[in-house]
Amino acid sequence: MHVERGGTVSAEKSIRIQGRVRASELEGRGWLNTGGAELSLEKLRGKIVLLDFWTFCCINCLHVLDELRPIEEKYSDVLVTVGVHSPKFEHEADPDALAAAVERYEIHHPVLDDPELITWQSYGARAWPTLVVVDPEGYIAASLSGEGHGGGLGRLIEELIEEHEAKGTLHRGDGPYVPAPAQSGDLRFPGKIAALPDGSYLVGDSGHHRITHLEADAQTLRQAYGSGVKGFADGDAGSVQFNEPQGVLPLPADVAAAAGYDVLVADTVNHRLRGLNTATGQVTTVAGNGVQRLIQDPGAAAREAADLADHPAVEVALSSPWDLVWSRKLGQAVVAMAGTHQIFAFEPVTGRVSLLAGTGNEGLLDGPADEAWFAQTSGLAEDADGDIWLADSETSALRVLRIDDDGAVAVETALGVGLYDFGYRDGASAEARAQHPLGVTALPDGSVAFADTYNGAVRRYEPATGTVSTLARGLAEPSDVLLEAGAAGGGEEPRLLVVETNKHAVIRVPLPKEALTVDEGAAATQRPRTPFAAGALPLTVRFAAPTGQKLDDRWGDPTQLKVSSSPEELLLGGAGTSTGLTRELSINPEVSEGVLHITARAAACDGEPGGEIPDHAACHLYQQDWGIPVTVVEPGAAEVDGELVLDLRGVN
Repeated sequence: MHVERGGTVSAEKSIRIQGRVRASELEGRGWLNTGGAELSLEKLRGKIVLLDFWTFCCINCLHVLDELRPIEEKYSDVLVTVGVHSPKFEHEADPDALAAAVERYEIHHPVLDDPELITWQSYGARAWPTLVVVDPEGYIAASLSGEGHGGGLGRLIEELIEEHEAKGTLHRGDGPYVPAPAQSGDLRFPGKIAALPDGSYLVGDSGHHRITHLEADAQTLRQAYGSGVKGFADGDAGSVQFNEPQGVLPLPADVAAAAGYDVLVADTVNHRLRGLNTATGQVTTVAGNGVQRLIQDPGAAAREAADLADHPAVEVALSSPWDLVWSRKLGQAVVAMAGTHQIFAFEPVTGRVSLLAGTGNEGLLDGPADEAWFAQTSGLAEDADGDIWLADSETSALRVLRIDDDGAVAVETALGVGLYDFGYRDGASAEARAQHPLGVTALPDGSVAFADTYNGAVRRYEPATGTVSTLARGLAEPSDVLLEAGAAGGGEEPRLLVVETNKHAVIRVPLPKEALTVDEGAAATQRPRTPFAAGALPLTVRFAAPTGQKLDDRWGDPTQLKVSSSPEELLLGGAGTSTGLTRELSINPEVSEGVLHITARAAACDGEPGGEIPDHAACHLYQQDWGIPVTVVEPGAAEVDGELVLDLRGVN
């Protein structure tokens, strides 16, 4: 998720001394993973401090957590990572929800709870995720945005170690991390659920890094597939390793017979699809090479589709596959590729993946599949007509893929407005609001139930009337919902199975004869606005290639800047896409406020500045999206920023 908040660096809190900037103090509501201790930069003096500004809904932030793990382990005696949790959604400001997320994602460093965005604003953070490196003397050494900085961070840390050991300002030793007690039980932060033909259930037991097979009561453990140790390894039920698996999909019998496995697993953090044979317990990798997929050219869907078609699925990079559903019309598995905000398809027998929908741009845009925008799609379900319903979490939206008999796909939105709008409101879908839904299921009467995760509710959308209602509430982050096996065939009153993630359980919820109507209002992410004067506004994106890398200029300028605005009238000049990381924008004095949308890219390869890039050198793509909320003021007004400077990889 590249959703951003604006902010400015406080003059009182950020002091520039001889070209260096003193790091601001860490302020917030409290600390996690410190054993109750309050931390400060003064207490951390002598350590290299890495501030990770994150929010737990954000898939890109979760990617960065994994990028940082080997760095934290390698430099554990000199580096202290501090997660600064700066929430987007209202639910993320709940301290209990944050504590659960810190445990769920196995975060092994101190976390500052910053619900009022005090530290966020004092560091001028504008994007999730943002990384700030503070040297052992308390000065900012670098500011980075987005993903993919692991290698460069390692080199920077080595340079800081060398510099500060020579100065005598580096202190080695243990850091302040104190682990919290872990939860125990048959399930730990479960994600998705699916029914098997015999009436039993499979659950993506994400916190245990395994797939759990439950009896028909959805409580009793029959078998577990996976060692319970986070990692990647194919093999039998006891030795195979997963990494936070989510979606599980039983395949049609004929497909399973031809493929050699009967269950497809979205192994989310391994960026792979795995095939599980429940009869033998064997697990094999069927798609994904383990490398996280990056969008090479947002909007070039045709080029990306052709590239996928040229390679077997096991050679293709994927990005956080989150959920799976079988499409009868397409004869393929549909994959919610949350990390690239796209929908993929996978054919188990031929072993090929394809791009089904989405440009890779994050947002809410309907229309033909190759033009649509999604935002961290995390739940999928097929209805009786063969259309695919989606829980589009970051836009708090319920959407649908309309699939024609000839396979043509179009995207429609039933509920949801955009990246920053959420709430809890039932009624007509145009006014209704949800908050980060993760799961969806089709009901026998043609309506759709969805897990409205951050509202702690299960809700229903009725296409016939275009209305939204509430079926159950008071749940602890429900992440999936499923019609109970056999419920569609009559007999007993139908019930829903709900995966209650933060209660580590699967529960049954009866479908009420009369649903609730709830109205707790609509909301929008509260993002501080940056004041800019009408007229000329210079834009600069800072990028310094890491030591040992150089810009890849073999085919021309390897940088790109894309600028647009909401509303479009906010910019009188400077919009568009071109090479280079500087631009002069022109702000319209007739528009009072809006959002600047900026995407910066830079390509670098291993090699020394001034030299040639070696054959077969490893190359790296750095990319970040920003959405800068702005207020337009009169020229000469006090406290107006005269330029806009963003850090793709800024090193002081």
